Amino acid sequence: MTAQTSSTPWFLSFPGLIFFLGMVVLPLTLTAVLSFHAYDFNIGVLDSYTLSNYTTVLSDPYFLSIFWRTLRIAFVTTVLCVVIGVPEAYILSRMWNPWRSIFLLVIIGPLLVSVVVRSFGWSMLLGSTGLISKASIMLGLGPVRILYSEAAIVIALVHVMLPFMIIPVWTAIQKLDPGLEPAAWSLGASRFTAVRRIILPQISLGVLSGSLIVFGLSASSFAIPGLLGGRRLKMAATVVYDEYMHELNWPLGAAIAFIVLVANLLIMLAYNRMIEAKARKVLG
Repeated sequence: MTAQTSSTPWFLSFPGLIFFLGMVVLPLTLTAVLSFHAYDFNIGVLDSYTLSNYTTVLSDPYFLSIFWRTLRIAFVTTVLCVVIGVPEAYILSRMWNPWRSIFLLVIIGPLLVSVVVRSFGWSMLLGSTGLISKASIMLGLGPVRILYSEAAIVIALVHVMLPFMIIPVWTAIQKLDPGLEPAAWSLGASRFTAVRRIILPQISLGVLSGSLIVFGLSASSFAIPGLLGGRRLKMAATVVYDEYMHELNWPLGAAIAFIVLVANLLIMLAYNRMIEAKARKVLG
């Protein structure tokens, strides 16, 4: 192998590496450095460094409750997306054109509309004077108060995140041999058994990819919690926004953002290792 050939991959990947360093690594590094700066409410950000921002966040029950709420909502959203998205992906893979194209467009439709517009749409549906509440009153069940609750945030997040679950799973199913299920049926397996023991183990990495994307995006979501959760029901992203824009305490906001980032990475890496180990065990 010549020196020119061996250097070609590095040369081709250099623009992407520069973009990654400039748009991802550098902002994260600056955020991490900012999180260690001291802050004075009369002066602002100081040149001195301290760990007080992290001790304040990790010892305050207010911030801990927000972290727990963020992880809880992200986890529930991910579970619901798996429960709903995997069957949808399986059904989509068994469709023929033009129905497959039509339903694929319906699935990715939420991505074509601004998240703010979708959030306002859900606020009108879930509000005390919304369609759902009016239907409940007509049925004699009384008004339904869903807006400004965790349920409203989860409903909107599931609606937005479903395409990120369905597309990776559908792609994994498309790579399977179409004769696997008929072979299982010919050996006496039911449809449910064939899906559970043949299909699901082989698409587990697709489920992993989708669930990691959904969890990460849900935990860092800002617009939906801000519009459907209100000012009292905060998540991590809304607290970071408040610290930056309202309190002007940038170091504390940076510390919160960095803690959320590290927590997300640890959870996602642990989940990734668990699923991959299980997949290797199933596939032999």
